[in-house]
Amino acid sequence: MTTAEINKPNGPVAAALLAGGIGSAVLGLATFGSEASEAIGASLNWYKPVGPLMGKSSLGIIAFFLFWAILNYIWKGKETNFTRVATIAMVLVVIGLILTFPPAWGILLGGE
Repeated sequence: MTTAEINKPNGPVAAALLAGGIGSAVLGLATFGSEASEAIGASLNWYKPVGPLMGKSSLGIIAFFLFWAILNYIWKGKETNFTRVATIAMVLVVIGLILTFPPAWGILLGGE
């Protein structure tokens, strides 16, 4: 291994990890929003045979690629506090997961 291979900056990896967390949180928020409001659910119905699932998943994917590009541009060639980035990403993934889980909707919507 050369010295350049050992000392690669972790910015691009951190960007991808955090973008994944953001995409997961957006998917969860879109899922919860479509359950909480018929108007949001209708606005996420981008393709009638699929229903709002098309909009929910597409928003998560769009958020991932958008934030990945932005963060990669900002952190390219830089060293980040990877532990902090990974912690934030995991918290966002957990938030996204909770918001896609139907029992959580009942708790957050007041027992519906």
